[in-house]
Amino acid sequence: MVEALLFASAEPLSLAEMNGRMPHGCDAATAVARLRTRYEGRGVAIVRVGEAWAIRTAPDLGYLMQKETVETRKLSRAAIETLAIIAYHQPVTRAEIEEIRGVSVSRGTVDQLLELEWIRFGRRKMTPGRPVTYIVTPAFLDHFGLESARDLPGLRDLRAAGLLDNRPPPGTDTGEDDGQDELFDDG
Repeated sequence: MVEALLFASAEPLSLAEMNGRMPHGCDAATAVARLRTRYEGRGVAIVRVGEAWAIRTAPDLGYLMQKETVETRKLSRAAIETLAIIAYHQPVTRAEIEEIRGVSVSRGTVDQLLELEWIRFGRRKMTPGRPVTYIVTPAFLDHFGLESARDLPGLRDLRAAGLLDNRPPPGTDTGEDDGQDELFDDG
């Protein structure tokens, strides 16, 4: 029954959702554990997405699905930066996003991420004005193949992939003169 539920569902299902659909006395957690074992080394896998479970193509066979991938639109640089800040700093307010980015966040950027269902409103912050916070959603985790936000790559991984400069952040003294200081000197 759990296998059928996961196979037919377009969205990941929580254990509570699965238990609610099955006859009394059935245990979805046990069934998921057995299915994960049964599917090891096969073309699909039972994967955890946040607090839910889904059937997905085995990671080593993902390249076979490339023709099936449809990219409807690209995110703007502002949207990517905003999404990254939310993912790494959640729960985070608009003011905190703006402080990190150094520029104001347009309403359209946040609306686009909300529309994609990659972020959602979190709890209000217990500060004056009670600003709303933003957090990533299970749809974000599912899209990027993550079990939780803790699985996001760290600085070392991002640098190794060439996505970040290998030089230390400003104000960090490494004791080495790399000759790049004059490139960033405003004087």
